[in-house]
Amino acid sequence: MADSTSGLKESKMTDYIWDYHNPYQWLERVQRSSFPPLMICVAISGGIHGKEANPDLPETPQEQVEQTLEAYEAGASMVHIHARDPEKWWDGADNAEQYRKVNGMIREACPEIIINNSTGGSLGMTVEQRVACLDAGPEVATLNMGPDMYKFKFRERKAPLPHPKGEEEVEGVLPVTYGELRQFATGMKERGIKPELEVYHPGQLWAVFDLVEVGLVEVPYFIQFVMGYQMSPWATPRNLINFMDQLPGQSIVEVSGLGPFQLPMTTMAMILGAQMVRVGMEDNIYYRRGQLLKTNAEAVERVVRIARELNREIAAPAQAREMLGLSRTPSTY
Repeated sequence: MADSTSGLKESKMTDYIWDYHNPYQWLERVQRSSFPPLMICVAISGGIHGKEANPDLPETPQEQVEQTLEAYEAGASMVHIHARDPEKWWDGADNAEQYRKVNGMIREACPEIIINNSTGGSLGMTVEQRVACLDAGPEVATLNMGPDMYKFKFRERKAPLPHPKGEEEVEGVLPVTYGELRQFATGMKERGIKPELEVYHPGQLWAVFDLVEVGLVEVPYFIQFVMGYQMSPWATPRNLINFMDQLPGQSIVEVSGLGPFQLPMTTMAMILGAQMVRVGMEDNIYYRRGQLLKTNAEAVERVVRIARELNREIAAPAQAREMLGLSRTPSTY
């Protein structure tokens, strides 16, 4: 096994990374209840909407820490963070200082959790603003694997919420080139950060293969399938299975579903044997139709409950570190 697996033993890698394309392996793992432990990533807030969408969505550093702690205690082994701009809490931060503050507070409250920062940032950010979070010392960082055409309608943000603003409709394109993806990946590799490769449709796997070819990502490849977004495939079981069938070998796969598709996509991912699912208010502000989430922990607790019914063990943070090839020692700030 290559040195880049950070000391993972081959036997362990075989346990964690299996051949998704082989139906006989799936049958055997079901019979033996031997799917890998399920890692849970909680995306606590995102960088697009705020309390105008859900009054319990965490915006301030203290709110983000409190909700991360609850999700951590419920079973999350990773937290995905969009630090917010204290001058306008509805928008994302564009500097390492704000990310470093949030990362440090979360590490103090959650000693073992894996800290994952977003390079997706917020609408309108430059490449430089989006990569600023890498200097805040995350252990994992997201890397969107292609351009994104978007269209959003934002609710009015009314007082007494801080920084009120009017209703707004926005649309645009977030461009990215192969060269810029290599720039992001190089910055992560130089800092010892594991890239979480966000794939919105199968064609973006070409960009994954490019980073592999030039040695900018290492096994195990950490690939997130985003289902139900505007530029992703329809969030159907058939499309998720198709995604899984096209995975490169030696991959850790994470599945996130947006809005009403979060629950069926994450449940389907557990059935298919994915190693990680992502839930939280960045992707879905509702627990069920007409009922807003009160905390991110509610979404984590539901995943834990379903996973156990499906005979899936929940990965502790130490197990998640081993599966992803991360340092056994949590980051410090």
